[in-house]
Amino acid sequence: MALRSRRLATLLPSISGSSRACNSGGVHQGSYRIARTGALLSRWISSASSSAAVVAEDESGGIYGLGSVLKEYEDYRRSLYGEFTHKALLVDAVGTLLVPAQPTAQIYKNIGEKYGVEYSEAEILTRYRRAYQKPWGGSHLRYVDDARPFWQYIVTASTGCSDSQYFEELYSYFTTEQAWKLCDPEAEKVFKAIKKAGVKVAIVSNFDTRLRPLLRALRCENWFDAVAVSAEVEAEKPNPTIFLKACELLGVNPEDAVHVGDDRRNDVWGARDAGCDAWLWGSEVTSFKQVAQRIGVKV
Repeated sequence: MALRSRRLATLLPSISGSSRACNSGGVHQGSYRIARTGALLSRWISSASSSAAVVAEDESGGIYGLGSVLKEYEDYRRSLYGEFTHKALLVDAVGTLLVPAQPTAQIYKNIGEKYGVEYSEAEILTRYRRAYQKPWGGSHLRYVDDARPFWQYIVTASTGCSDSQYFEELYSYFTTEQAWKLCDPEAEKVFKAIKKAGVKVAIVSNFDTRLRPLLRALRCENWFDAVAVSAEVEAEKPNPTIFLKACELLGVNPEDAVHVGDDRRNDVWGARDAGCDAWLWGSEVTSFKQVAQRIGVKV
């Protein structure tokens, strides 16, 4: 019961939030109706969490009412834009499009052993997370240009090793295709279908200037019409500026775009603050084929 309620709760913000973003289209009544439905369902969830009897399965096997609400919202978007719910798709890079091929702590330890790194993988991971979450004192941005000062701080804090050769080997490794893998093995087919349908696609990523050569190394740079990387835009998610820049590069209005990413704060809240729609990767959508289908693109 609790799991079902939480699952429905994760979907409601995108329903109400997206309808708010469309108010600029002059369709107040439809937008209000969707937002009101979301509010009512939110209250329903609160009461349902204390009573398993309230939840029922609909004919499609989903939570009662959810399928119809999503369909109503998608139909509402199509009434504005035609065949597709959105004119543009914005995609997060790390954690959504791609992930490290091996655990980061494992790489830090394996490469670091010849430089005297003695910490266990578990300890490296703990120290990495602690360092990454601390405010970065060198700048209001973590990723400035190639972000070497920031990453050198992270490597030293994580491993206790300040050897410059060790850092350079690690830094170079994470620019190679061996260091990364795609989250979705069908990504290429889906992105090509999305672009062929006329929906524009951009990367929106908190990353340094290595992102573009990395995309080339992974042979996926041509999947995208634009790349908005924080080191170049000088704004990091959840700052709306980076989403607005991506929309500018694509030539679309924010309300015409949907962003997909794995971080609720950086990706979902940030995109909505910019006026875009947003879907949480791993929860609201779990594959790029599902993203395409929700937009209305057949793969």
